Amino acid sequence: MKRLLVIAGSDSGGGAGIQADIKTAAAFGVYTMTAITAVTAQNTRGLSALKLMPAKLVAAQIRACRDDIGVDAVKIGMLGSAAIIRAVAREIAGLNVPVVLDPVLVSSSGQRLLPEAAVTLLKSALFPLASLVTPNLPETHALLGTHPRTRKGRTSAARRLIELGAGAALIKGGHSTKSVLEDVLVWPGGTVSVRGTRLKTRHTHGTGCTYATAIACGLASGLELPEAVRRAHSYLHGAIRTAPGLGQGHGPLNHGFAPTPRGRR
Repeated sequence: MKRLLVIAGSDSGGGAGIQADIKTAAAFGVYTMTAITAVTAQNTRGLSALKLMPAKLVAAQIRACRDDIGVDAVKIGMLGSAAIIRAVAREIAGLNVPVVLDPVLVSSSGQRLLPEAAVTLLKSALFPLASLVTPNLPETHALLGTHPRTRKGRTSAARRLIELGAGAALIKGGHSTKSVLEDVLVWPGGTVSVRGTRLKTRHTHGTGCTYATAIACGLASGLELPEAVRRAHSYLHGAIRTAPGLGQGHGPLNHGFAPTPRGRR
């Protein structure tokens, strides 16, 4: 069984964060370990409270998993502070495994989850350790000061993220207003476009966490990056389409949706 270490925050509502990561990995048959960076009080209507974990505790969680069970891939989500970024970078620096970094900067309700002063450190300390970074359009704007609306623009933005040290970059198009959404992956093998029809639903809480974790599961299992992205995209589309409809706001996905073997729908 492949082993995934997830470094991220907890979501009390179960739709995003560590809870979504564990459920996603379970759908792919991957064993999940966690280093929790923050505890939140949130539901489908928004985030009401947040408590960051001490950086030393985050580091201790990583070491406990790494040094005993072992790691085949790492997924990084919400970090919350410069101290936690430094601790994570220090503890994963020696791991020779794929690292998927989902740069969680702002919650879906608009609350900032990483201080602006720490964004520069995120880029300098963690991007060089990341096999893949997966920003959405608002996160791309926060990282680069640009809001790419076309395939050409997203390709250019992805290349700029790679210039910061990332091995590859996936610019996600879910925040676009178009009916056909397009994600653009730039990796050492070239450029790949993944497209899908927008689903008319409010149940999209945790899509970024779910997507990044599904990709990390593919990489842990030995898939090439484009294949891991396509399979994760197919799973995400199915999980949104079959969402259970829970909550009064942006509800969770159906993380129990069965993934297709190699990205086929």
